[in-house]
Amino acid sequence: MTEAGGLEDAGPPLRAEAERRPATRVGPHGASRRTAAVAAGVLGASLVVVMAVVTPWHPLAGGRGAPDPALDFTRDQLARSESFSAALNGPAYGGLVAGLVVVLVLGLTPWGARLLGAAIRWRSPSETRPRLWRHGLRLLAVAVVLSALTQLVALPFGAWSESVLRRYGLSTQGWGSWLGDRLTGFGVSLVIWVVALLGLHLLIRRFPRHWWAGAAVGGFLLVTAVSYAYPVVVEPLFNDFTSMPAGPLRTDLLRMARADGVPVRDVLVADASKRTTELNAYVSGFGSTRRIVVYDTLLASQSPQEVELVVAHELGHAKRNDVLTGTLVGGLGVATGACVLYLVMTSPRLLRRAGVRSAADPRSTALLLAAVTVLAQAAGPVQNLVSRHIEARADAHSLALTRDPATFIAMQRSLSLRNLDDLSPGPFAYALWNTHPSGPERIAMGRAWARLHHVPVPPASVRP
Repeated sequence: MTEAGGLEDAGPPLRAEAERRPATRVGPHGASRRTAAVAAGVLGASLVVVMAVVTPWHPLAGGRGAPDPALDFTRDQLARSESFSAALNGPAYGGLVAGLVVVLVLGLTPWGARLLGAAIRWRSPSETRPRLWRHGLRLLAVAVVLSALTQLVALPFGAWSESVLRRYGLSTQGWGSWLGDRLTGFGVSLVIWVVALLGLHLLIRRFPRHWWAGAAVGGFLLVTAVSYAYPVVVEPLFNDFTSMPAGPLRTDLLRMARADGVPVRDVLVADASKRTTELNAYVSGFGSTRRIVVYDTLLASQSPQEVELVVAHELGHAKRNDVLTGTLVGGLGVATGACVLYLVMTSPRLLRRAGVRSAADPRSTALLLAAVTVLAQAAGPVQNLVSRHIEARADAHSLALTRDPATFIAMQRSLSLRNLDDLSPGPFAYALWNTHPSGPERIAMGRAWARLHHVPVPPASVRP
């Protein structure tokens, strides 16, 4: 039995009649759906305008130059990069397709409702509306089942990818540590998922026809809270961070930040070497949580001048408040998505395909997951496009701050070789995966900046 007074209790004539008129059950949402559609259009248009305004479409006046990998990378290096990228394509695309197939099957067929119905004891015969605490427990069970299932589907592809990283010397992590990271990530995503689900269903129960408005506001606030808390709550779960020891490098970095007019709370060193050989640095947080993080692998292998260039790049992000801007844009995107989700979760056709009767049914979470996944995948290439331009602006900032294009090019070449970046990505892979310009693109920018500012242009690293 699925629900008191539901289709399970109806005879064949009543069941057939109910199935012929499912729209009448969702009919009261008609006016709200129109309002939500208008809100989605307005928020979506606002998002497009904001992204168009804040994105630095021309980060370097005069153009960034045409990339030519052959100028700075040997044939063997290009071949190794291509081989590594090809080896990663299998797990990357395989995991993407498998994940999409699973969530779409669960969300757009009755199988998802049946699976979740088996995982939770849906409703007793005398229960017309479950109590709030019992409803919350069912939502928790649904979140655990769906999160675990999607993680299990992704696990073999993640292990495949990890084996490729090990074969090419990019991973120093043991399998136990790797699995521990997966479990930690599962726990973090589960907490966020449960908080979002509980908040959403509280709104659905309290405002069944207008929950989209509360979900839009709540989603925006949740994105802001996660962005603010992530550096101090989540990042320490994966790495240990220590303040960069006192010395000439730390003094120079803090002096550079002050001269650049960027308030930075601290410069931290992450113990990334316990799992990778890649070189990286990043800025995270904003306000009192803003800090610059440098991988210990970067400090161990690069010169102080190259480290300063990497930090100058991160100062460019901080000076432009890229984390804050990204958070606000992300919050606006989530608010838009909440309105779209309302249209999905009140669609008679989609609810019927999912085997549920309304968004209040915890089993409809499978449909919700499918919709969120599709929206996220559709937004990915756009986010990457914006990210690449923001990263290019940070590169231009580091060049302006250090006025050292020779070291900039040497550093970009070193980073590309050490991280085995794809030096000639195809357009599809470039749009789907690249959040940063390719190494050759960044090197071309360094030479373009030198020509623009009448600084000696660094020659090609590879002789013809």
